[in-house]
Amino acid sequence: MERKDFLQKFAIGGSVLLAAPVLLNSCSDGTDDIIDDKENGGNNDDNAVTVDLTHDDFSDLQTVGGFAYSGNILVIRSGENTYLAFSKICTHEGCTVAYNHDEGELPCPCHGSVFSTSGAVLEGPATSSLKQYSVSKSGDTLTIE
Repeated sequence: MERKDFLQKFAIGGSVLLAAPVLLNSCSDGTDDIIDDKENGGNNDDNAVTVDLTHDDFSDLQTVGGFAYSGNILVIRSGENTYLAFSKICTHEGCTVAYNHDEGELPCPCHGSVFSTSGAVLEGPATSSLKQYSVSKSGDTLTIE
């Protein structure tokens, strides 16, 4: 092997080794993480996320049946003063679930999994429930823990 070939292969191999931790960490599904989303009106208090209902990004939560995302959390307005919060990450392969108010279900568009409004699996291929968070409301602010 010539010196030039050796140096090229060494440089490529070294680059792969340096990039591997970043690439492997990006594959984390983040299911157990509550993410603060300050740009969208969130305010992190350790393990809590706050949602300002007056912020434009959460305008869909003004009506029953509306939903919005805050970081990795799907927030649903299920009643006049009732809100639900779940991990938005499908437990099958990490796609983002949505909310279908008419059916009362949380479908995943990638592989057809469907979850109930308690987070339980209604249809696979997912086999694990969505993580559900507690939600409390004070004025125009939701606190999700």
